[in-house]
Amino acid sequence: MTTPDRWMRTVREQLGLGRLLPLGGPTDGAWVAERAAREVLLAAARQVPGVRPGRLRITRVAPEEGGEPAVPAPPSALPPGPLRVTADFAASASEPLPAAAGRLRAALTEAATRRVGLTVTEVDLRATDLLDAASEPTPGAAPEPEPDAGAADRLMVRVEADGTDESRAAGAALAVPGVRGLTSTLGRPVLVTEPDPGREAALTRRHVRVELAVGTDLPTAEVSRTVRAAVTAALPDRPTVAVLVTAIG
Repeated sequence: MTTPDRWMRTVREQLGLGRLLPLGGPTDGAWVAERAAREVLLAAARQVPGVRPGRLRITRVAPEEGGEPAVPAPPSALPPGPLRVTADFAASASEPLPAAAGRLRAALTEAATRRVGLTVTEVDLRATDLLDAASEPTPGAAPEPEPDAGAADRLMVRVEADGTDESRAAGAALAVPGVRGLTSTLGRPVLVTEPDPGREAALTRRHVRVELAVGTDLPTAEVSRTVRAAVTAALPDRPTVAVLVTAIG
């Protein structure tokens, strides 16, 4: 890992964003902060009767493998590839444990693949406790807030409509249904990178990275794909575009 990648990882950890997970496959050109995805999955888990979710992580199935993204990725983002959800949970003692685990696995898989758009191929569950009738959770009950919850929302920013390519890209992204706003976790809500023929692995054309927050009405991956298309169409040279989602909700 390079020094800039270590620095970016440190920044993300301080902000509580976690890893930058790939949305979809190599051609989708989008990533989501692990914290944002985790909150969606935990919300789905809390709706499962007879289950109280605990610690949850999203990791790569094969850390040494990964596809090459079609566009430049955000700094130290994970490459496209299958992901694994690992979750702890407590379950009701009033039914067989496999029944509760099956419901939880189905809920997590649906939330990860359909609501967010992660390529989750494995869900590993670990039962950590049994609940009696008095301690069974009520589905939909208000969850305890995670540490530093809402950090990405606090970074919501505005981009002035000043006629620059950055402002045109921002306007195109904000016009997409499902986009709540722009964020600036990695420095700028819209970053335009120019080709530099003098550098190795130089870009063949301009590249735009857009950082944003989305709602829950539409699948996150679908919104990201629409943003990429809208930003590309908004600029005359039709640059490559990458999307980073830092908040969902």
